[in-house]
This record gives sequence, structure tokens and C-alpha cells, in this order.
Amino acid sequence: MSVHTPAASRADLVADTAIALLAERGMRGLTHRAVDEAAGLPQGSTSNVARTRQALLELVVRRHAVREARVLALDEMPDPRGGSDALVDALTLATHRSVTRHRELLISRYELALEATRRPALRAFYDTTGAVFRDQLAAMAAALGSTEPERHALSLVAWADGLMFSCAAGSFSRRVPSLDEVRAGVRELLDGMLGGGKSVPAAGRADQNGGHDA
Repeated sequence: MSVHTPAASRADLVADTAIALLAERGMRGLTHRAVDEAAGLPQGSTSNVARTRQALLELVVRRHAVREARVLALDEMPDPRGGSDALVDALTLATHRSVTRHRELLISRYELALEATRRPALRAFYDTTGAVFRDQLAAMAAALGSTEPERHALSLVAWADGLMFSCAAGSFSRRVPSLDEVRAGVRELLDGMLGGGKSVPAAGRADQNGGHDA
């Protein structure tokens, strides 16, 4: 059964319009009326989808997570058995794609993150939606030989977030790094975490120890 219903389409339109408004006007510019006008919807349509401001923000966070997952290509993350090179390539492409082609998503995410610091209910919602990528990254770090996967995942996310913020809204907004420059940064970070990039994939470690994969 298809899940693409008219109601779902209307909710996505409202959320996508709200994301664009956040990037263009900031949090103060996001109102139910503004979404109706920008989306070309009859007055009251956004309220029918998300009656309160909290509901509207939660709708936006959910939709933002879906769209950002597509940019990051979470469903295409490499098999850790391929070694660290595959992870370097995946993180490089995702980060560079974000800063060069999806600035609107980045700016709106910063607006949502700041608002979440003032709204405990939104904070919990925002953190839950963001945990998918962090957990997946920590699992990959562990599979590549990290002895502190949670801390290493934090470092990777913080590095990527810092680069994206600098390029989207910070002091490097006029100078976006090349794909090779982003790759060099990711490589340096992973090499430091995993001992110079010499970590052995999970299958290889089992073979060296005379064991077998579970």
C-alpha cells in the first residue's frame, strides 16, 4: 500500500515551505500564516496540519531529518569490512554535498538547533531524530577498530558540523573547500583516531587472530 497520501503530501509541502522560510527569514519569520502564504495554500491550512507552534516545529524537524538523510545518503553508508577508506569517501562526499548544494538545509538546521536550546520538548525531539546518524557512525567507528567509538563519533560529527557551519554561515562562507580538501581533513581525523589509518577491518582481525566471523 502506498504511503503517499494527499495528507502526507500536504504535510511535506508545509514542512518544506517552513524549512525554506527558516533559511530565508529565521525563526521569527516562521509563522502558520507565513507558511500558508509562501506555499500558496488557503489560510488555515498549516494550522490544520500542525495546530500549535510546537507541532509545526516537530513537523519541520521530522521532515528535515528525512531530507538530510538523503543528502548524507545514510542508506548507502559503506560496509565497515571495506576498511577506513570507504568511510572517508562517504563522509567526504556527504559533507561536500551539504556545503555546496544544500545550504538551505544547513541554515534551517542551525535555526532549529538554537530554538531547541530554548524549548525542552523540542530539544528531546531534535536529539532523537539526530541520533540515527550518530549511532550509525559510532557503530562504524567500532567496526573499524575504535576503542572509544562514541567519543570518536562525536569528534567526526563535530568536525563535519564545524566545517559546514563555517562554509554556510561562518568566516569561510565565501570560500568553500574542494572535494579533495574535505577528503584530506576527514582522512587526517580518522588516521588520528585509528592509528594512522592502519586499522584492520573486522573480518581481517578475526582472520589474524585465528578466529572466525560470528
